[in-house]
Amino acid sequence: MRLVLVSGNAHKVRELGAALPGWEVLGWDGPELPPETGTTFLANARGKAEFGRSTGDPEAWVAGEDSGIEVDGLGGAPGVYSARYAGEGASDEENLAKLLCDVPEDGDRRVAYVCALAYVEPGGREEVVHGRCEGELAAEPRGDGMLKPVVGFRG
Repeated sequence: MRLVLVSGNAHKVRELGAALPGWEVLGWDGPELPPETGTTFLANARGKAEFGRSTGDPEAWVAGEDSGIEVDGLGGAPGVYSARYAGEGASDEENLAKLLCDVPEDGDRRVAYVCALAYVEPGGREEVVHGRCEGELAAEPRGDGMLKPVVGFRG
């Protein structure tokens, strides 16, 4: 079966492909994606899936995803603004630097990585899933993975 992830993020396409053995997982190659205007991860994921279903391959499953980091000490920020926390076009490193500056070392450093995934089958049936992995914000970058520099997860 074929699934199209409505995302410009090749890393997420590879991760989803690894999680779905036997599926052909492709990245989005259609029209420019609409801006993420939702106030929740789920709203943004649904918006991408619905956009992909309306403009993409009618024979493929289509999925939209949104994810980011919520810090308790920042009232849940950056949340849906994680990818642009340091401004539009900011790099992961710039977003991380701003996050580490904004959360005092003696402040509430509880954090969660949150992800919502919405998919639409070729026949139109939609499903959504939502996940949350909690941990604590590290005091400084470490590790070499996308999340390792930001969070020390428990569990």
